Amino acid sequence: MASLDLKGMGVALITPFKEDESVDYEALTGMVDYLMANGTDYIVALGTTAETPCLFDEEKKEITRLIVERVNRRVPIILGMGGNCTRKIVSQLGHTDFEGISAVLSVVPYYNKPSQEGIFQHYKTISEVTPLPVVIYNVPGRTGMNMTADTTIRIAHELSNIIAVKEASGNITQIGNIIRDKPSRFQVISGDDGLTFPIMALGGVGVISVIGNVFPKDFSRMVHLALEGKMQEACDIHARFAEIFDLLFADGSPAGAKSMLSLMGLVKNKLRLPLVPTRKTTFETIRNTLIEMNVIKE
Repeated sequence: MASLDLKGMGVALITPFKEDESVDYEALTGMVDYLMANGTDYIVALGTTAETPCLFDEEKKEITRLIVERVNRRVPIILGMGGNCTRKIVSQLGHTDFEGISAVLSVVPYYNKPSQEGIFQHYKTISEVTPLPVVIYNVPGRTGMNMTADTTIRIAHELSNIIAVKEASGNITQIGNIIRDKPSRFQVISGDDGLTFPIMALGGVGVISVIGNVFPKDFSRMVHLALEGKMQEACDIHARFAEIFDLLFADGSPAGAKSMLSLMGLVKNKLRLPLVPTRKTTFETIRNTLIEMNVIKE
């Protein structure tokens, strides 16, 4: 039976770009080093935050190769491999080099809106062909289809190498029901930074984070305090991030994270169309907030 402990803070790593929109591999190396030096428990490569739909196949291979090389097995790496054509994903799984990769993250199929049975059969097919553990990802705000608690629980009980769900439905009742009825081996991971603390209070094991790109040390500390049962201390850190949570997603993701990281000198404030940087007003609010937090100087 496949297993991988995903307690703690995973970071959905961004893809830095140069001014000409080519991948900034030097900045990507710097981001990996920054995360590794500041408490990141595992890295998610080629997720939504990486602007993966806008990357070419050769870029994806090189990004993956660089991350694997730089991490050098110090922490697990989870590779995003999702889509809305099951047969295409099966083909990709059969042609991917998984050296240095610990698990696969696969999002609920988007756009074509499968039924709950279709979602189950999609994941059943993937689970039968992948050599690695699988983390499933429910984010109805992006996919247009919610994977219900009943479907997630069915998957958890029947498909042994599907080891966890990244839950970003925003539905605390649904997430609580999954935590209550799942098998003990199956882990529930927050996919929403702002809900990480309440999800962990219910029994979630951590987060796959966007804000972790920017504040890996502090957000990791919050997650680990919650895992240790030090809920008040964790809640205090969570509360300090309230404004940042809003700013992070005010103009879409990863625009907020890239604005913050650019102000910190780690990446350029560049995205690939159709994504664009934050509005000037949002950017200035972010700047002022980071100054108030003593992250950058005035």
